Amino acid sequence: MPGFAPRSRRRRAMNEINMVPFIDVMLVLLIIFMVTAPMIQPSRVDLPSVGNSASQQQDAVRVVIRADGAISVGRDRQGQPQDIGSSGLAAAVQAAQAGSPEVPVLISADKTLPYDSVMQVYSQLKQAGVQRIALAVQPVTTR
Repeated sequence: MPGFAPRSRRRRAMNEINMVPFIDVMLVLLIIFMVTAPMIQPSRVDLPSVGNSASQQQDAVRVVIRADGAISVGRDRQGQPQDIGSSGLAAAVQAAQAGSPEVPVLISADKTLPYDSVMQVYSQLKQAGVQRIALAVQPVTTR
């Protein structure tokens, strides 16, 4: 039988991705997250205190936010701060700066106050054009 040519059986390359291992990995990750998610406790952020900070050299405007949300504004070396509402905050700070935008403003807040309240005061001062704003920290006392 002439004319029979030997056929070569070549393996064709498989051009499909095997999805089974990917699905197995995803299911294992899903189970891990489902088990660990109820165990995660929402944490509380304790803001740091400063150990040895340089003492304040310049007279500054101090904005004090108490635990009840009341705000008072005053200069460091000029007696008691005056209680104001949140609506008059920008005007009171600019009056305490006495037309000098270089005077820094320190925001002091009660430890139990939510951080969002402090950032709202900070935002109000930034929108009013106050240039130098800082958050005051309490120094760590050594025992």
